[in-house]
Amino acid sequence: MLTPEKMKEIQSNALAAVSDMPDGDLKTKAFEIFLQHLLAMERSTSDVGTVRIEKAEKSEGRQKKTSRQPGTLKSRILLLKDEGFFGAPKNMGEIKHELQAHGWVHANTALSGALQGLVRERHLRRVKDKLWKY
Repeated sequence: MLTPEKMKEIQSNALAAVSDMPDGDLKTKAFEIFLQHLLAMERSTSDVGTVRIEKAEKSEGRQKKTSRQPGTLKSRILLLKDEGFFGAPKNMGEIKHELQAHGWVHANTALSGALQGLVRERHLRRVKDKLWKY
């Protein structure tokens, strides 16, 4: 659950991330992206905290991977899904910006192909608004 104190902490972290940028539209957009990312991370950790504990207990005998470093575009998109980014429908531009916030830059042509593949594999669904949303 997101408490007011936690929200203030997340906001201050996002502000700190863009503090050395000059004021303007770019700084505002960067703050929005950082804030969305931090909120999504908070939601995903609080929503699935009990599931993670259960999975950890089940895998005690196995070696656990400490960090997931996705190498393919599909795996990077699935990581965003795991973080809760797709809680609400997102268009391709929003997905591209979130990937860039993680430091992953991909062309629109590669992104559209990967998204369509994930839809075919039933990892994602898409709906037509004015634009396709996933």
